[in-house]
Amino acid sequence: MWMNTSHISIMLIANFSQLEWLSGILLFLLPVFTYLLLKKKKKMGGIKLPPSPPKLPIIGNLHLLGNFPHRSLEKLSKKHGPVMLLQLGRIPTVIVSSAKTAKQVLKTHDIDCCTRPASPGPNRFSYNGLDVVFASYGDYWKEMRKCFVSELLSMRRGRSFADAREAEVDKLITSLSQASPKPFNLDEKIFALADGIIGTVAFGKIYGKDEFQNQVFQNVLGEAMNMLASFSAEDFFPRIGRFIDALTGFHARLEKSFYELDAFLQMVLDQHLDPARPRPEHEDLVDFLIRLFKDQSSTFKVRENNVKAMLFDTFVGGIVTTSVTILWAMSELIKNPRVMNKVQAEIRNCIGRKAKVEGEDVAKLKYLKMVVKETFRLHPPLTMLLPREAMRHFKIGDYDILPKTRILVNVWAIGRDPNNWENPDEFYPERFEENDIDFKGSDFDLLPFGAGRRICPGLAMGATNVEFTLANLLHCFDWELPSGMKREDISMEEEGRLTYQRKIPLCLVPIRNNGQNLNSV
Repeated sequence: MWMNTSHISIMLIANFSQLEWLSGILLFLLPVFTYLLLKKKKKMGGIKLPPSPPKLPIIGNLHLLGNFPHRSLEKLSKKHGPVMLLQLGRIPTVIVSSAKTAKQVLKTHDIDCCTRPASPGPNRFSYNGLDVVFASYGDYWKEMRKCFVSELLSMRRGRSFADAREAEVDKLITSLSQASPKPFNLDEKIFALADGIIGTVAFGKIYGKDEFQNQVFQNVLGEAMNMLASFSAEDFFPRIGRFIDALTGFHARLEKSFYELDAFLQMVLDQHLDPARPRPEHEDLVDFLIRLFKDQSSTFKVRENNVKAMLFDTFVGGIVTTSVTILWAMSELIKNPRVMNKVQAEIRNCIGRKAKVEGEDVAKLKYLKMVVKETFRLHPPLTMLLPREAMRHFKIGDYDILPKTRILVNVWAIGRDPNNWENPDEFYPERFEENDIDFKGSDFDLLPFGAGRRICPGLAMGATNVEFTLANLLHCFDWELPSGMKREDISMEEEGRLTYQRKIPLCLVPIRNNGQNLNSV
């Protein structure tokens, strides 16, 4: 029904009255807003923030991140400097892109910014911060890290890792020998190897049985990794982000992924808690955590969700570091035959006629260790360390870092900084002959595992898995490209979010070494 003129007149008068009332309110509030603005400006007096690129309304600098944030931020740092402030939605974020400034964050001011910012994905999968990787800094985190590290570094757990590592590498060598001399998708086998090592150590002998067949658990874990790295509006717009995540379906997908993973972890926990379960020959990680769970005399209480959160950490940290690094190393070696020949000669001359490399042999392989360091430099498992959050006001150089500011360390940019590395884009392991730079957290030019309080607790185990597997792959086989393929055809394109791996699977031809073909340097 159409409104008559009298109705329209009444509405216009009403609207005009409302506008007049609203204008009066705004005129009244204007001095208040002006006072608050001046007060904030006065409060910021003397504060020197890091340089920033121009930003857009609402989204700030989010549009500058691109598909490969580590690369985009490295380019921006060349213009704005190694300490740069971005406004990512509503979140002020400082990007650090040099060894010198990383040292200030991870060592000098480690205690000022060693907590984690709240984030929907990590919060959910860590059972609201009950793990080590994503938990906020505090007494709980200190105790859990202490328990986790002491267990990982114990002689008993080291033997368990060694047994699982040798068994999985033997399976890989057997599988490759059967395939030789046909092209082989190395990605699938390397991911299965890393998964088998971590799964056996964490879950025990039940891993790989009926409950875990058909890659169901691997698919569930893969989806969890995707959710950790997916864009969440709540990360950048805390007040309205949750509503946006609900509309886009992100929240529903996150919950589905969490409940699928939780079901697997709960199943493992129930099996280990079953009184009828035979006493295992070797205690796995779940057994250790259950001992803490049952120890009522301890002042540090562990519940079921604590156990599941720690298991999640073990899989996320262990599988990714090992598999991604091995595949990048093999890619670089096949593209650089000089390096391949040199490292194979070292291994084979050291090992002699033995069928395989054994654990104690790896310590003698100095050039292999340089190859691994060079791989970590060019292809760090995490291109940017997991975000930190400033807990108090401190300075990086001349710049003020305010509380609640997020801090990202661009490890990828640091590893390719021409101020520290000659020919930084070249794969040249010999660069480590002239220095003793290592990746254990004391040298800030090379930070694949981070440094300070938040350094990866599984650093030693991850590096050992990489070195041992590579040594056996290079000792037992010569490697060729599929017929008709040239080295320049090998794609080094990357993809990912949380970690960046090869976009195109690495297909190589393994040629079994019969012990007579010992290359010379």
